Amino acid sequence: MHKVQIKLDDVVITLGNKGVLLKITGNDGKHLGDLRVGRATVEWMRGRIRDGNGKKIPLQKFLDLLEAAE
Repeated sequence: MHKVQIKLDDVVITLGNKGVLLKITGNDGKHLGDLRVGRATVEWMRGRIRDGNGKKIPLQKFLDLLEAAE
């Protein structure tokens, strides 16, 4: 399992089992969805849906996709 941390200047926060939830909005301020980053998975929840109803992928696969993107 990965260790996920948030660094804010000199503050380091280690995430627990639920991870961190990022609210994603467009440039116009419209809510697009939520991105939950956990220790083992990344979940995209498009629109206004509940946790667990999104698309999940393993964190390592998400990182591999980012590395492959050019």
